[in-house]
Amino acid sequence: MSPQRTLLLSLRPRFAAAILAGTKSIEIRRRPVNASPGTPIILYASSPQMAVVGTARLGTVTISAPDDGWVRFHQEFGLDREEYNAYLDGAPNAYLLHLTKVNRLNEPLPLQHLREQAPFQPPQSFRYVAANDPAGLRDLVKH
Repeated sequence: MSPQRTLLLSLRPRFAAAILAGTKSIEIRRRPVNASPGTPIILYASSPQMAVVGTARLGTVTISAPDDGWVRFHQEFGLDREEYNAYLDGAPNAYLLHLTKVNRLNEPLPLQHLREQAPFQPPQSFRYVAANDPAGLRDLVKH
């Protein structure tokens, strides 16, 4: 069996904070995320914070029409209907990542620190952690 890949999610700082606070348990994406339940996730808070702030595990991924997703799960999104509609505008499906086992890092891992270890570019939306990513990033999640 091949080792499980780790997903790196970029989030607006307010959404990262809401996930860490437990008020947001589903992350919304416009594109499919090909990951299985239990996949380790690293949470990266984008500008202006620009730091890895926590880890989580993927529970499940729900794929639904945007309106259905809102009706079923809006209380877990951490945003209002207007923001939800604007983000998914034109997307045929919402990809809803149910997050479990959320863990806040004791100290955020700043982008600058990661770049001192190895070349590193955070994703616009998400990507998998690669073998050439900084060790400090790869070592955050034990499989």
